[in-house]
Amino acid sequence: MLDQAQRRDAGAKLIALAHAATQAVEALLADATVAVRQRVTIDHQVVDRLFDREQRATHGLAWLATYVESVRQLAAYAERMHAAGTLGEIEELLVQIGIGEYLAQIQGGIPMSQGEIVRPADVGLAVEAVAARMAGPLQAFASGNVERRARLIELMRAHHDATVGACGLEETLATIRDEMRKFADSEVAPQAQQWHRTNSYIPLDVLAQMSELGVFGLTIPQDYGGLGLGKESMCVVSEELSRGYIGVGSLGTRSEIAAELIIGGGTEEQKRHWLPKLAAGDVLPTAVFTEPNTGSDLASLKTRAVREGDVYKVYGNKTWITHPVRADLMTLLVRTNPNEPGHRGLSMLLAEKPRGTDDDPFPAAGMSGTEIEVLGYRGMKEYEIAFDGFEVKAQNLLGGVEGLGFRQLMQTFESARIQTAARAIGVAQAAMEQALAYAQQKDSGKRCDLEAGMAKLLAARVAWANADNAVQIHGGNGFALEFAVSRILCDARILSIFEGAAEIQAQVIARRLLAASN
Repeated sequence: MLDQAQRRDAGAKLIALAHAATQAVEALLADATVAVRQRVTIDHQVVDRLFDREQRATHGLAWLATYVESVRQLAAYAERMHAAGTLGEIEELLVQIGIGEYLAQIQGGIPMSQGEIVRPADVGLAVEAVAARMAGPLQAFASGNVERRARLIELMRAHHDATVGACGLEETLATIRDEMRKFADSEVAPQAQQWHRTNSYIPLDVLAQMSELGVFGLTIPQDYGGLGLGKESMCVVSEELSRGYIGVGSLGTRSEIAAELIIGGGTEEQKRHWLPKLAAGDVLPTAVFTEPNTGSDLASLKTRAVREGDVYKVYGNKTWITHPVRADLMTLLVRTNPNEPGHRGLSMLLAEKPRGTDDDPFPAAGMSGTEIEVLGYRGMKEYEIAFDGFEVKAQNLLGGVEGLGFRQLMQTFESARIQTAARAIGVAQAAMEQALAYAQQKDSGKRCDLEAGMAKLLAARVAWANADNAVQIHGGNGFALEFAVSRILCDARILSIFEGAAEIQAQVIARRLLAASN
């Protein structure tokens, strides 16, 4: 056991090594960016056909950049914890193991998926050059990771904390996390398996309790009835609620996205009307964007809204719409100008609708829907929706001006992806807890913007990997519906698709990296 002075010295040494590792991988990323940029540009401009042809290299660059950011953030975490006096043995082990694993994979191959590994040569890096840059950092971090992992497991079993290591949250966020954790443990987790297996809606009384806790108004300004907190608060809440059940975590963020659309693009009258209702949980929103056969290409959507007097009449089809039956408000992306191609003809409508039931899901003229049965991510239900003359008040055109819908939506994607990353971390945490608890039972003889995109890309893979490993630890029981880990596996799988599939996310990250100036 190290005394306080020795712990400070050890922490300072770790920080120095972490910064050295960061510098090494940043240099590799710079070299790779130059190499890949040469493959996909002509006269310093990215050419789409070349970009698509070099998909392995561009996606590999995105993953490499994500790993570099992860190393950078682990170094920053060590520095913050050291400054706060909370860099203990567990925290040091987390940093050492994390950086060591990322460095080893950067040199040996980064798994973009179970079947595709990107290696240095794929992004234009010579094996010898990588080995030379990584020699010192790999020696410092990658060697000894087996022993570090074993020691970390010992400490985890001894401490029994839900979260491994200090989070470094300021007092307000730490208090919010504790409240959400208590709520998730008492009101969500015990019922989650039943909701999943029966494909039942999350009960309205649970939503009422979330409203009382302030979940729906966390980041809405105080002038409009919210708490006026920063985005970090929503991440904390999303993570903790998703740890209990991803459906509850997702419901907690739906008002956030709708509110951000209205805050960023709405008229003052629209803000005054809708934001207090969203903050109080009196209005439940749903996002109605995706269409059949368009996927992530929202600019090509065809659902149209025709202005007739003081209403818009909506015609077309939407798909993969989450929780639409019980929603009161649809943020509905439509084409208001059929003669304007691409995103310029799109507008966002704040479309009111009555709440439905299982027997009568859409009690509104000009609107019907069919449920899409899903393996996981239940508790809200997914639908394909058809509009045939569905009416929306013209005054509910977001911002009061046509043609701004795509731009308004893009402004919310950074927050949406960060929230998906937070939900993924919550699912990963739940998977780890299930696996650890089950393993310990066996031991006793009884039968787990750019940076936003990177966070979402990596966290979704971590959630899936944790869930897959947790099922493996359970053995055959992991495939049984009665065990919660089977639900967690299903829920984890969708996270690499939300807010842009992993491949699309890698595409976006790579474009940002390669479009940057030399």
